[in-house]
Amino acid sequence: MQTVTLLAFAAVSFVGIATPGPTVLLAMTNGSRYGVRRAAAGMVGAVLSDFVLIGAVSIGLGALLAASEFWFSALKYVGAAYLAFLGIMMLRSKGTIDAALKQGTAAATETPFSIGLKSFMVAVTNPKGYLFFSAFLPQFIDPTSPQAVQYTVLALVFATLDFTIMLAYAVFGAQAVRFLKTSGALWLERACGGALLALAGSLALYRRATV
Repeated sequence: MQTVTLLAFAAVSFVGIATPGPTVLLAMTNGSRYGVRRAAAGMVGAVLSDFVLIGAVSIGLGALLAASEFWFSALKYVGAAYLAFLGIMMLRSKGTIDAALKQGTAAATETPFSIGLKSFMVAVTNPKGYLFFSAFLPQFIDPTSPQAVQYTVLALVFATLDFTIMLAYAVFGAQAVRFLKTSGALWLERACGGALLALAGSLALYRRATV
């Protein structure tokens, strides 16, 4: 795979990842709640989902979702419901960040596994991710060369960028909460919850392209 192809892929991927979406919002919220170290579990979960999505697309699952209204809708509504659930829980927050402000990350009750699972589930239940990769990745694949190796390289580049950008969001969340009063920190979490609810509504209304 040519260097210029990888650079073009990385540039487009960077813009797509940096645009606030569910996983980066979770990274920022986790950073403010638990600190960067514990938030890393969510980043790992999201990175694992990158490999699952790209692997699924490489074997044709993206094409199946593009062709099947039933399976597309089923996955879409599961993903929207899960995003809405997370958003509602953040909106109803009554002290998660307050406790973290007073006691540090020891106040966190969630395990690294549960933090990582949230980010993983948010990504793998979003059909837009499969459709995005189905349309995006083939543009950087050389059909005359072994495709498995190319998909692996692209997945590694994407996952590295994804982790780096989520880390930046988590650091921002962890630093921002230190300068906010308790009420401000609480509203930060609620703002992220509202954003997740908006994304859930957007996903629920999203329709696959038809030809």
